[in-house]
Amino acid sequence: MGLIGGLELPELIVILFIILLFVGADKLPELAQALGKSVNEFKKAMKTEEEKPKKKKKSSEELAG
Repeated sequence: MGLIGGLELPELIVILFIILLFVGADKLPELAQALGKSVNEFKKAMKTEEEKPKKKKKSSEELAG
């Protein structure tokens, strides 16, 4: 079983090396920070969307009595 999507550690190392070649060592921390912020914003948006139906369901139950 792979770590991420069926990829094993050697494949991930090769992918990271290729990314390092394209991006460069200077920009890598900046890229990682931007990726982390994007993932965090996505998680917040998903959490907000999950809470919306609960609020609507609760208010409709209160109206029904």
